[in-house]
Amino acid sequence: MGNSVLFICSRNAGKSQMAAALMEHFSDGKITAYSAGTNPGGGINPESVQVIAETGADMSAGTPKAIDPQVVATVDRVVILGSEAQPTFDSSVRTERWILSEPSDEATPGPSGCAGSVTRSPSGSAR
Repeated sequence: MGNSVLFICSRNAGKSQMAAALMEHFSDGKITAYSAGTNPGGGINPESVQVIAETGADMSAGTPKAIDPQVVATVDRVVILGSEAQPTFDSSVRTERWILSEPSDEATPGPSGCAGSVTRSPSGSAR
């Protein structure tokens, strides 16, 4: 699979869905983006959908889903978003972690803050 990335967060209801939608949008489809969660939630965060729509991207059709080992095996890179998700992979899987604001945390500015973090160059470290 050429030029592909899997974004993972804990619930796959906000951060990873946002990151995948933004990647697809800003790469003009040149990068295939997937998202998944370590403990998928029951639905997408509606506020995240709205914030992403304001960028011109669309995540409205997304549904929270678990990590698919077949996707992990075929993507170029796995990006773990935030500190809550703690997936483990074989050492051959190229991973990195980006620490971002948590959209559902009342102490942060919500999904718009997370979207801004995702669109800026990450300072995450490679694993």
